[in-house]
Amino acid sequence: LWIRGIPLSISAAVGFIALSGVAVLNGIVMVSFIDKLRNEGVPLDDAIRQGSLIRLRPVLMTALVASLGFIPMALATGTGAEVQRPLATVVIGGIISSTILTLLVLPALYRSFYTTK
Repeated sequence: LWIRGIPLSISAAVGFIALSGVAVLNGIVMVSFIDKLRNEGVPLDDAIRQGSLIRLRPVLMTALVASLGFIPMALATGTGAEVQRPLATVVIGGIISSTILTLLVLPALYRSFYTTK
């Protein structure tokens, strides 16, 4: 919002709510897949590496499709655009940043906080 000079509004807040669902879902899918590999006996570092690589394409596809779907709303200039633009801007920027966090930071956090059962 700050980069595009758009003030925080109700529609931007709705965008944050929608974004949180997608970001959490991607994180849950990644962690559950790593846990599945761990339960199959794969060593921790290998499970994190394999889980991240195998889930890379689905996470990127989800982010790309969602971002591309909101571009027309973000660039709209017609009637109602002042309501659509903040929502789309939040979702596009948030999905891009949450994808980076899911793919890079989440595996590192998993490694840091993993405890043997």
